[in-house]
Amino acid sequence: QVQLVESGGGLVQPGGSLRLSCAASGFTFSENSMSWYRQAPGKEREWVASITISGGRPYLANSVRGRFTVSRDNAKNTVYLQLASLKPEDTAVYYCKTTLRSADYWGQGTQVTVSS
Repeated sequence: QVQLVESGGGLVQPGGSLRLSCAASGFTFSENSMSWYRQAPGKEREWVASITISGGRPYLANSVRGRFTVSRDNAKNTVYLQLASLKPEDTAVYYCKTTLRSADYWGQGTQVTVSS
Protein backbone atom coordinates (compact mmCIF):
# COMPACT_ATOMS: atom_id res chain seq x y z
CA GLN A 1 0.00 0.00 0.00
CA VAL A 2 1.00 3.62 -0.36
CA GLN A 3 3.28 4.81 2.43
CA LEU A 4 4.83 8.20 3.00
CA VAL A 5 7.22 8.54 5.93
CA GLU A 6 8.57 11.95 6.90
CA SER A 7 11.68 12.50 8.97
CA GLY A 8 14.21 15.19 9.84
CA GLY A 9 12.16 17.49 12.03
CA GLY A 10 13.34 18.86 15.34
CA LEU A 11 14.02 21.90 17.47
CA VAL A 12 16.07 24.63 15.83
CA GLN A 13 16.93 28.21 16.71
CA PRO A 14 15.70 31.13 14.59
CA GLY A 15 17.89 31.49 11.55
CA GLY A 16 18.75 27.81 11.57
CA SER A 17 18.28 25.10 8.97
CA LEU A 18 16.79 21.64 8.68
CA ARG A 19 16.32 19.12 5.92
CA LEU A 20 13.12 17.13 5.89
CA SER A 21 12.81 13.86 4.00
CA CYS A 22 9.77 11.93 2.83
CA ALA A 23 10.39 8.32 1.86
CA ALA A 24 7.72 6.90 -0.44
CA SER A 25 6.69 3.35 -1.22
CA GLY A 26 3.77 1.43 -2.68
CA PHE A 27 3.51 3.38 -5.93
CA THR A 28 5.66 4.47 -8.85
CA PHE A 29 7.33 7.45 -7.25
CA SER A 30 8.95 8.74 -10.43
CA GLU A 31 5.52 9.12 -12.06
CA ASN A 32 3.97 11.32 -9.38
CA SER A 33 4.28 14.90 -8.33
CA MET A 34 4.90 15.40 -4.62
CA SER A 35 3.92 18.18 -2.24
CA TRP A 36 4.75 19.45 1.22
CA TYR A 37 2.19 20.99 3.57
CA ARG A 38 2.38 22.22 7.13
CA GLN A 39 -0.03 22.77 9.98
CA ALA A 40 0.68 25.09 12.87
CA PRO A 41 -1.18 24.79 16.18
CA GLY A 42 -4.68 26.18 15.87
CA LYS A 43 -4.33 26.81 12.15
CA GLU A 44 -5.45 25.08 9.00
CA ARG A 45 -3.07 22.94 7.02
CA GLU A 46 -1.37 25.01 4.32
CA TRP A 47 0.48 24.18 1.15
CA VAL A 48 4.23 24.84 1.24
CA ALA A 49 5.82 23.38 -1.88
CA SER A 50 5.36 21.02 -4.80
CA ILE A 51 7.69 19.37 -7.26
CA THR A 52 6.89 17.78 -10.59
CA ILE A 53 7.83 14.33 -11.81
CA SER A 54 11.28 15.17 -13.12
CA GLY A 55 11.99 17.71 -10.44
CA GLY A 56 12.46 20.46 -12.97
CA ARG A 57 9.51 22.56 -11.84
CA PRO A 58 9.47 23.28 -8.11
CA TYR A 59 6.73 25.51 -6.74
CA LEU A 60 6.94 27.29 -3.40
CA ALA A 61 4.49 29.31 -1.34
CA ASN A 62 5.23 33.01 -1.11
CA SER A 63 5.82 32.71 2.61
CA VAL A 64 8.78 30.36 2.15
CA ARG A 65 10.16 31.28 -1.28
CA GLY A 66 13.83 32.20 -1.03
CA ARG A 67 14.20 30.26 2.24
CA PHE A 68 12.96 26.75 1.46
CA THR A 69 13.98 24.44 -1.37
CA VAL A 70 12.13 21.35 -2.58
CA SER A 71 13.90 18.54 -4.43
CA ARG A 72 13.53 14.86 -5.17
CA ASP A 73 15.67 11.79 -5.78
CA ASN A 74 13.71 9.35 -7.92
CA ALA A 75 16.37 6.68 -7.44
CA LYS A 76 15.73 6.80 -3.69
CA ASN A 77 11.96 7.36 -3.87
CA THR A 78 12.45 10.37 -1.64
CA VAL A 79 11.40 14.00 -1.69
CA TYR A 80 13.19 16.61 0.38
CA LEU A 81 12.36 20.00 1.83
CA GLN A 82 15.37 22.07 2.78
CA LEU A 83 14.43 24.71 5.33
CA ALA A 84 16.72 27.68 5.90
CA SER A 85 16.54 31.05 7.65
CA LEU A 86 13.87 29.56 9.87
CA LYS A 87 11.48 31.80 11.75
CA PRO A 88 9.30 31.06 14.77
CA GLU A 89 6.26 31.23 12.49
CA ASP A 90 7.62 28.22 10.58
CA THR A 91 6.83 26.08 13.62
CA ALA A 92 4.42 23.39 12.47
CA VAL A 93 3.99 19.74 11.67
CA TYR A 94 5.22 19.20 8.12
CA TYR A 95 3.53 16.62 5.90
CA CYS A 96 4.24 15.24 2.48
CA LYS A 97 1.44 14.32 0.14
CA THR A 98 0.83 12.66 -3.18
CA THR A 99 -2.31 12.11 -5.22
CA LEU A 100 -3.05 8.82 -6.97
CA ARG A 101 -6.18 8.32 -9.05
CA SER A 102 -7.84 11.31 -7.36
CA ALA A 103 -7.07 10.05 -3.84
CA ASP A 104 -4.74 12.00 -1.54
CA TYR A 105 -2.18 10.16 0.54
CA TRP A 106 -0.45 11.78 3.50
CA GLY A 107 2.43 10.90 5.72
CA GLN A 108 2.24 11.04 9.50
CA GLY A 109 4.13 14.33 9.66
CA THR A 110 7.30 15.55 11.31
CA GLN A 111 7.41 18.33 13.90
CA VAL A 112 9.52 21.42 13.28
CA THR A 113 9.87 23.82 16.19
CA VAL A 114 11.73 27.10 15.76
CA SER A 115 12.53 28.65 19.11
CA SER A 116 15.39 30.20 21.01
